[in-house]
Amino acid sequence: MTSSWSSPNRPDAGRTSRRGGRAACVAGALLPLLVLTACDHGGDRTLPGAVHGERGGRFEKAALADGSRLVITTQGGVRVVGTDDDSVAVDDRTLARWNGDGSTHTLDLPCDEGDGRAADNCGGMPLVRVPSGVTLTVRARNAGIDVSGVRGELSLSTVNGDVTVQDSGTKGARQHLVTRNGSVRATGLAARGLAAETVDGDVDLLCTTSPDTLDGVTRNGSVRVTLPADAPPYATDASTTNGRSTVDVPAAASGDHRHRLTLRTVNGDTEAHRG
Repeated sequence: MTSSWSSPNRPDAGRTSRRGGRAACVAGALLPLLVLTACDHGGDRTLPGAVHGERGGRFEKAALADGSRLVITTQGGVRVVGTDDDSVAVDDRTLARWNGDGSTHTLDLPCDEGDGRAADNCGGMPLVRVPSGVTLTVRARNAGIDVSGVRGELSLSTVNGDVTVQDSGTKGARQHLVTRNGSVRATGLAARGLAAETVDGDVDLLCTTSPDTLDGVTRNGSVRVTLPADAPPYATDASTTNGRSTVDVPAAASGDHRHRLTLRTVNGDTEAHRG
């Protein structure tokens, strides 16, 4: 096993090129990989303010206060875009069901290959527009999750697909990005704590803030962390079995664990740099 620990008494290893890996930046408490499937919430109880689409009387749009929690469930994938609007919206051709209680609301994208209106939800990537400040949870399967412009807390999980994030998150929130048989990639990600995990794929993240805790784990793939240029010193543990570990982030003093960075893989490289 190759392991790289940063400390004031041990110089950081020189930067090496990654072997086909991609960049990754990850923090927060490491979560176990969850295999999550979409839920059918039954019925179509529509909340006040929701608008039906023209086809089948299904959900099309509903107002949602900034900071509310939105849960999206699907047996396929989904693209989520944050907007300046105060509503959650789907295209009229997308079959969706809307449910909610208090400040938490659920948007289910049902999969029924025998229903032409729902067939695109089965392994597809329908587009959902949300208020940019929403707290977002996505549970997908057999396709990817693509999120951009969502400035809240993120909890994204899928199986057999990539998790991709652009210009999202907030420095006061913990972000959780999880997949299996896919890669986790993020650019322009803000977080107080960040955890990214996969089994077969890369963890490749670029942070705009310096998280307190940052964890990235894969088994067959590379892990790369890029922190802001002014990132503080970190207590860093970067390890691999079949690959190289390269860390040029300043090392925290012994016993200083205010900022922690943990990167682990088996077959691939681990890297941590300041941008």
